[in-house]
Amino acid sequence: MSDQSGTGTLGLSDTVALHIQGCVFENLPPNVVEVTKQSLLNAIGVSLAASGLAPEVRSFADLACLSTANEEASILGFGGKASAASAAFVNGAMAHAVDYEDSFDLNPCHPNASLVPAALAVAEAKGGVSGRDFLTAMAVGSDLVCRMGLSLRQTMEESGWYPPPILGAFGAVTATAKLLGLTAEQIKDAFSLTLCQATCSGEIKYSARTEIRAVREAFPAQAAVISAQLAARGLAGFETPLEGKAGFFRLYVDGQYDPETLLHSLGAKFYGEDVSFKPWPSCRGTHAFVEACLNLRQEHGFHWTDIEKVLLIGGDVHAMLVEPREQKVAPATAIDAKFSLPFTVATALSFGSITLDSFTPSALRDEATLSLADKVFFQLREEWGRDKAASAEVEIQLRSRRKLRRSVDFALGHPGNPMSQEQLIEKFVDCAARAVRSVTRGKAVDIAERLLGLENEQDMAELMAHISPRMSRKI
Repeated sequence: MSDQSGTGTLGLSDTVALHIQGCVFENLPPNVVEVTKQSLLNAIGVSLAASGLAPEVRSFADLACLSTANEEASILGFGGKASAASAAFVNGAMAHAVDYEDSFDLNPCHPNASLVPAALAVAEAKGGVSGRDFLTAMAVGSDLVCRMGLSLRQTMEESGWYPPPILGAFGAVTATAKLLGLTAEQIKDAFSLTLCQATCSGEIKYSARTEIRAVREAFPAQAAVISAQLAARGLAGFETPLEGKAGFFRLYVDGQYDPETLLHSLGAKFYGEDVSFKPWPSCRGTHAFVEACLNLRQEHGFHWTDIEKVLLIGGDVHAMLVEPREQKVAPATAIDAKFSLPFTVATALSFGSITLDSFTPSALRDEATLSLADKVFFQLREEWGRDKAASAEVEIQLRSRRKLRRSVDFALGHPGNPMSQEQLIEKFVDCAARAVRSVTRGKAVDIAERLLGLENEQDMAELMAHISPRMSRKI
């Protein structure tokens, strides 16, 4: 590898690429393996649910049908097959569509959302990829997304970007490059090609009618597959795609990052083990507030009509979930409702739960929910940083003038307040039942058991055939 610094030490891109190339399953700590399997189970489940519940993903599946490319990878939920890039495109569209995927609370991002669709497509198309190799690719990719996010010393939003799918693209291409057995030099080429495609405008947060926020992971998932495939075919990229004069960190945060944070304990610590799993299908930033409200409702037994005002206290990462107020109090789309603190909190207080059925067209028009959402207000706690994304304080004032307060340090699903494996399996079963081609409980449990024992699988293509049986070409 080339020495870009002139000091006898490798540059950042070279160091990262060599780490990715050299990592093997035996390098993974046992807890990393276990959480990575749970992340895969979760990712496949929420994509199956999206195939049946998110109408906006249908156009991606229809577009895949127009392709004349080889049918080499499965489209989850629908049952058809397409080229690896097209399958990643469709499955990527479903990965976030019901907003139920895992998240990294320390620097809010979704390290496996675009990674899993891309990796599944490449593994199935290649054939002969073992469960151990797949878990290794997932672990190094997820870890890199988290490390890149943690290293930022300026938010990407300051320059008008929307971080999750941009950061996620580099985890996804890490996994696909690893699965294709690329050299360190080729991994840098794949990073370079991804840099030419990874983009997402912050306007996604401000449009009341957009559905792009729901399907955003389609684009980095497809880019990851194409980038790795081109790199494997010898297309040369940049010498320093990460730290270069116009590399990732210069483009997205004006060079404001800490390489030591990115490289600290690289290969020993895998941040994918610190992801949180969602008990409720909404933005992770809503969860601590939802949990606090559900606890208060259960503990004190009040009715939603007893509520005069709800005050939510949180950090700047929560502010986007309450602004603009008119849009968040009465969201027009399901994905906007999932990114609304007034709507999710009002739903929890009105019904005592939040489920996949809480964001249907009729639920978005529910008079009780909308009436209560209008009574929800937000107070900024400026000292709270982004590491407090899973924290909240709630104050509910009843008509009797009684005030109820509750704080949550780590919302349910956080490693410090985890969901059990049994809960994750039940979540998978519920999601799988909602697919376009509904999966029975018995088969869903069987799939879950195989995914949770993935290190014993010899060929991911055979497993995918079991998860998504071959149907007719028409989706």
